[in-house]
Amino acid sequence: MAILRDILVNITPVRTVGNLSVVVSSLCIDSRKVVNDSMFIAVKGTLSDGHLFISKAIELGAVVVVCEDMPEAMEEGITYVQVKNSALAAGLIADAFYDFPSGQIKVIGITGTNGKTTTATLLYKLFEGLGYKCGLLSTVQNHIHDQVEVATHTTPDSISIHEMLRRMVDAGCVYAFMEVSSHAIHQHRIAGIRFVGGIFTNITHDHLDYHKTFDEYIRVKKSFFDSLPDDAFALTNADDKRGLVMLQNTNAEKNTYSLRMPASIKGKVMENNLTGLVMLIDGEEAHFRMIGTFNAYNLLAVYGAAKLLGEDKMAILEVLSGLHGAAGRFETYMSPRDKILGIVDYAHTPDALINVLATINQLRTQGQQLFTVIGCGGDRDKTKRPIMAEAACEHSDKAILTADNPRSEDPEQILNEMESGLSGVQKRKSLRITDRREAIKVACTLAQPGDIILVAGKGHETYQEIKGVKHHFDDREVLTETFETLNK
Repeated sequence: MAILRDILVNITPVRTVGNLSVVVSSLCIDSRKVVNDSMFIAVKGTLSDGHLFISKAIELGAVVVVCEDMPEAMEEGITYVQVKNSALAAGLIADAFYDFPSGQIKVIGITGTNGKTTTATLLYKLFEGLGYKCGLLSTVQNHIHDQVEVATHTTPDSISIHEMLRRMVDAGCVYAFMEVSSHAIHQHRIAGIRFVGGIFTNITHDHLDYHKTFDEYIRVKKSFFDSLPDDAFALTNADDKRGLVMLQNTNAEKNTYSLRMPASIKGKVMENNLTGLVMLIDGEEAHFRMIGTFNAYNLLAVYGAAKLLGEDKMAILEVLSGLHGAAGRFETYMSPRDKILGIVDYAHTPDALINVLATINQLRTQGQQLFTVIGCGGDRDKTKRPIMAEAACEHSDKAILTADNPRSEDPEQILNEMESGLSGVQKRKSLRITDRREAIKVACTLAQPGDIILVAGKGHETYQEIKGVKHHFDDREVLTETFETLNK
């Protein structure tokens, strides 16, 4: 609970009407979560406008309304706070309401198209292994030290973030590692957070359904680094052609990591096979359990961030060498009898898919066939659908095109759009099986002993969303169950 006047300290209202000494019990962006003495913040979202639910929030017990547009009729006994941008105000108010938690914990943000989850998860595991209590906000899981919570968004809403940071501080956490999505940056979900470091992984074709143009997508990512304070660090991938762009206008300490170019943090891949990576980092050779060049970049980013946070080089490498990545990121499974290697990966962008396929092709031996099961999500960027199908066919012996999360769209139409990018030769290398479970089973049936099956696109997800309903579906479960059935 807090007095309204105290939690408005970070913002300059356009206008206020009512009692500024009222006590606020909770903050809500979702009117359905309003309870007695709540503050309801009316945010103009991409799908709905919170201003339409002000009356409902008051009915449920809200005593304060924060809005961009004042209602024509104001309720007696309700305090109204008009602001220029409700989404921005929500983060600044939440920061004050929860007693400025990000100033009491070291928050490091990771942004980029691919690698955010793995990098954030490895940082969390590394620093826990180094003896610190840490928090994690990621696509897969949120952690408050050893307490695990299911994640529903890559980056939660601003109120939830500050509330979670408060709980991390109260639990004694020293660090918080969080994925920072482009949506979260653009929608001010990270407003009010004091970052001590920012990491850029890479940027590729994604989320153009939201950002409309690639230049706008880059601009939004860059704005995260532009906002870092001068006592923070900015660490970017120098091998990504837009990596140095992220540093152009930041006030933070500028640092780079690279496998190919001169950089603050330099690495080199010595060995890369299905048992892991051997890398030379800062002149030290280390073996890692993770596979592929894309993971070499993730490991290098994690190492670099840990060094910038003051940790010892050898201690970092010792702990890091024993870690696995995030769930659903290049997870491997072996069929008991035929030794067919199954790989489940979250790759849902063209670049991520190509990287995973390139890694497998680099590591597979002569005679090993590669079968790729791939779909594209509904209500998302349609332009990548033919590119994904083409990449799967081009870099696999056989591609099985199937449903992902069709959401409100017709899965058959999504598959039509995927197939539109295929040449005649590529079509002959593909199968179209809409039912995802059946598609995985067919891949397992077609595979010969020693072959490789990649099931891409959903990774850690345990559901399939069809017509607004989430049905239980886990690629890992289906793959392992099919292996067991075929090996009886």
